[in-house]
Amino acid sequence: MTLASGKRTNQMRGKRIKKHWQLYLLFLVPLASVLIFSYGPMYGIVIAFKNYVVSDSIWGSKWAGLKHFREFIGSYNFPRLMKNTVGISIYGLLAGFPVPIIFALLINECPNVRFKKTVQMVTYAPHFISTVVMVSLIVMFLNPRSGILAKAITSMTGQRIDYISAPKFFKTIYVWSGVWQSMGFSAVIYIAALAGVDASLHEAAVVDGASKLQKICHVDLPSIMPTIVILFILSFGSVMSVGYEKIYLMQNQLNMATSDVISTFVYRMGLLQAQYSFSAAVGLFNSVINAALLVIVNQIARRVGETSLW
Repeated sequence: MTLASGKRTNQMRGKRIKKHWQLYLLFLVPLASVLIFSYGPMYGIVIAFKNYVVSDSIWGSKWAGLKHFREFIGSYNFPRLMKNTVGISIYGLLAGFPVPIIFALLINECPNVRFKKTVQMVTYAPHFISTVVMVSLIVMFLNPRSGILAKAITSMTGQRIDYISAPKFFKTIYVWSGVWQSMGFSAVIYIAALAGVDASLHEAAVVDGASKLQKICHVDLPSIMPTIVILFILSFGSVMSVGYEKIYLMQNQLNMATSDVISTFVYRMGLLQAQYSFSAAVGLFNSVINAALLVIVNQIARRVGETSLW
């Protein structure tokens, strides 16, 4: 009976594939892309456990075990890199995660459609500014001699400060410039989720005499909470992944104490100093922590509420 049932299931699956073969053919293209460009290069992880020498190839190089991991964890750079990476990530998460939600709620309450679309377009546009241009704008605005923002702050405080070179201002500049750039784009998914809120819930709230703030707190927020939880899990799962491009462009010898993170350290060790095995070990260490955080936060979300990635 089991064999017959399995045979029948296979026949039905075969008929379904034959009927919708065009869809499966389209599915093969992104699947092949992921396998080739995402999973294919993962064999290079083995470099982290070897004393890689280019002339000996990956498999010909001698095994080193956990040598490079111990070397990184025991190095004098480790506390500073971890402090800066986690500090910038948590700061960015606390500052940047609520802003798109608040912005989407405000846009959703705006009755003027034309004004709403204009604001969305204006806040959405900075997302498409390249990292190089973005950093150039930051440097120009905060130039102590000619920068608009620097001059405005100097006129109010009476102090001329080189903000880009000052270590204590680096995290704030990095985080809030990122919030400004990504706020409109990040709010799109929340605006889409708010568009799907049942209108009858708002009508019932109006009948009950609820104010706009009460409607937001008791109707809108609970309705988009699953979306918020999923995006929070994904954001927390990449808390150790601070992209090196913007930080590297903003970095200088004066602010290295607070700007040097794991990704820029990997870039220097791997590409500039050709320590391939060591940099691969550091990058793998970073990825493993991110994966562990993703699993932990997902488990917490599943136990506390009903929303999780899996």
